[in-house]
Amino acid sequence: MSVKAISLFSGGLDSMLAVKLIQDQGIVVEGLTFTTPFFDARKADAAATQIRMPLTIEDLTTEHLLMMKAPRYGFGKHMNPCIDCHTLMLHAAGRVMESAGADFVFTGEVLGQRPMSQTRQSLHIVAKNSGYAEYVLRPLSARLLPESKPEREGKVDRQKLLAIQGRSRKTQMEMARAYGIRHYPPPAGGCLLTDPMFSLRLKDLLQRQPDPARRDIELLKYGRHFRIEGAVKIIVGRNEKDNLALQSLIGEDDAVLKMMEIPGPLVLIPGGGSEEEIQEAARLCVLYSDAPQDGEAAVQVAASGKIYVTIVRPADRGAANRRIIQ
Repeated sequence: MSVKAISLFSGGLDSMLAVKLIQDQGIVVEGLTFTTPFFDARKADAAATQIRMPLTIEDLTTEHLLMMKAPRYGFGKHMNPCIDCHTLMLHAAGRVMESAGADFVFTGEVLGQRPMSQTRQSLHIVAKNSGYAEYVLRPLSARLLPESKPEREGKVDRQKLLAIQGRSRKTQMEMARAYGIRHYPPPAGGCLLTDPMFSLRLKDLLQRQPDPARRDIELLKYGRHFRIEGAVKIIVGRNEKDNLALQSLIGEDDAVLKMMEIPGPLVLIPGGGSEEEIQEAARLCVLYSDAPQDGEAAVQVAASGKIYVTIVRPADRGAANRRIIQ
């Protein structure tokens, strides 16, 4: 009976090489990757296609947001709970392993490559807390780590695994050439929780909405964000891409503003606002539009089932800058 493994697959070079090492031993490999509002599967999907590996994509949003409320091992430099996130993904991969009748799970992690999540202690903690420690294999650094169950049982030849450690990628790049892997993304990146601006916006959101909807998080990705008197937020598109994205995220209760006859941003007040708050949003709309900044301009408002036009002067730029979330 053939041996089968689940690759917890990020789509980076290390994860592609880990797959190749395991496949070289005649083991059947199926890839698994996850999506949340903070990262998607595009990189993993492209990489899996390149190495001709079947890939399953699962949405981990509900469990991930629950974990984000109080990560056991805290956050990294920004809002990235890397150890807890890796634990969650490895636990989910273990469930897939069981349901698929696979023999083990493996990752492309390299000992010492990342200071928070890939130390010897962190790798041990993640595997242990996932509930599947005995079944977790890291092929690129396996010979530097304790022997896993599939190795002890002879399902994997430990001597054909590697002992890579540290941040140098020279060995991996040589392996990529040998395997004919020509296209791979730069290391790290791809997770919005490591982005300083997004992290500030997320922290601000969670302080006011401990249980945000997915749309609330998606809105953090676009435009300029302003806090007006406590919980009220105004979002101002920065360009056409932002405007289109915000347009697709409009909710039934939102106040929506745009310039009349003059190019300018799409402006949202998620959940709507008072007339005073709508006037402030209108002034921001004029400020970031092509309208002359020394006079009044017309702004269309759609709010509470009504559409009307208000005439306002642009907001004061200094005051606006003090309210922006950054």
